[in-house]
Amino acid sequence: MVQRNTWQRERVRDALADASGFVSAQTLHATLRDENTGIGLATVYRALAGLAAAGDADQLQSPEGEALYRACTSGGHHHHLICRNCGRTVEIAATDVEQWAHRTAAQHGFTQAEHIVDIFGVCAACSALQAETPVAVAKEPLA
Repeated sequence: MVQRNTWQRERVRDALADASGFVSAQTLHATLRDENTGIGLATVYRALAGLAAAGDADQLQSPEGEALYRACTSGGHHHHLICRNCGRTVEIAATDVEQWAHRTAAQHGFTQAEHIVDIFGVCAACSALQAETPVAVAKEPLA
């Protein structure tokens, strides 16, 4: 299904491009609502689905299962490293994963195999910040 290029879809595209990292449809809708665009949540969902289908947006599922979107910065198939703390995202080409996915599919008689691999962790900056933050130590009650 081809989506028309409406002003609402273009505004969702622009808001997604302005967002830092991956965002949910609800977060993007809140931004658009705060700007008094009049764009409804259902329109945001449709626009994001269309952008993802066209390859103009990356879509992934958070560890909690929520769909998240980001303006796609590179063409073609790729994977992501995503920081669970700050949302920093690095696009990666995972040649070993590609080979494994195709080999595994072929071993089981599957063709036209597709896959999605996103790796969640804590980026170097957040790890360093966590290391600098002192951990509260519980004190023994005085007897």
